Amino acid sequence: MDRVRTTRPTTPAGRGRATSGGAGPAGPSGTAGPAGLGVLLALTATVVWSGSFVATRGMADSVPPVQAVFWRWIIAAVAVAPFAARQAWRQRALIRRHLGFTALASLFGVALYNTLVHQAGLTTSASNMGMIMAASPVVMALYARLGGERLGLRRTAGLLLAVLGVLLLVGDGSLGFDFGAGDLWMLAAALSFATYSALLRRKPAELGGLAFLLTTFVLGALMLAPAYAVSLSAQGGFAVTPGTAGMLLYVGVMSSAVAFLAWNKAVSLIGAARAGVVYYLQPVCVAGLGLLLLGERTGPTELLCMALILGGVGLGARR
Repeated sequence: MDRVRTTRPTTPAGRGRATSGGAGPAGPSGTAGPAGLGVLLALTATVVWSGSFVATRGMADSVPPVQAVFWRWIIAAVAVAPFAARQAWRQRALIRRHLGFTALASLFGVALYNTLVHQAGLTTSASNMGMIMAASPVVMALYARLGGERLGLRRTAGLLLAVLGVLLLVGDGSLGFDFGAGDLWMLAAALSFATYSALLRRKPAELGGLAFLLTTFVLGALMLAPAYAVSLSAQGGFAVTPGTAGMLLYVGVMSSAVAFLAWNKAVSLIGAARAGVVYYLQPVCVAGLGLLLLGERTGPTELLCMALILGGVGLGARR
């Protein structure tokens, strides 16, 4: 998550241009490593988040959405605190100075995005959740283009190819499809996540990655606290069983602490647009988990769509 400076850090414009595609004054030997690491980290976050859709769907009938998200971020904050608390304390003045930005990132990336995902899990399948979330890189790329970043012909072609694969996958082999309520919640979640990823490009370079991560987790939990209290009053609590505890630990530690750290670092290395292309692998990962854990069948249409998505990822991730 710490910013990788690829331009002189003495001006705001220098801080605002995070590495995109590894370009910078370090030369060829200094860019291949960061670019490759960025793709690997984005892939790690994508695979871990794919598992979270299965866990979210599994909690839909036993844990109210707001309560699940609230405890997710409490667990995440506890998990990351041993590594981040010292840096956050040293940078407390910086955190206060940039509190507005950090709160905005917490709103879109922590409180709002995950609440929408858990709400969607009430009425749509884990596979649909993963497939629809693959639309978020389209918005990331649009944000990057509006910010002046040139996507390039190859990345644009990869983006369009992956979009085609996602649309065919959601439409069960056709481009005409209808969205249910859960699908609409997931579209809103995709927009929220894309906005968060775009905001990461403007994270103050001097603010440490771990301090930023812990702060967003704590702020997100605080934002959710009033809704959590309302949910407790209206719906009551939930029974803590080995199943619910295990799923909460997974989404709290792996999908929150580990995956967010990996994703934020990936965005700082290769930019939101290129990391977003790797994110297109998510429906493929979710389908694989569905096959392994739920016995869901993958037919020829799904395999064709996955091939389109993988082809788009391959084109978009290459330099």
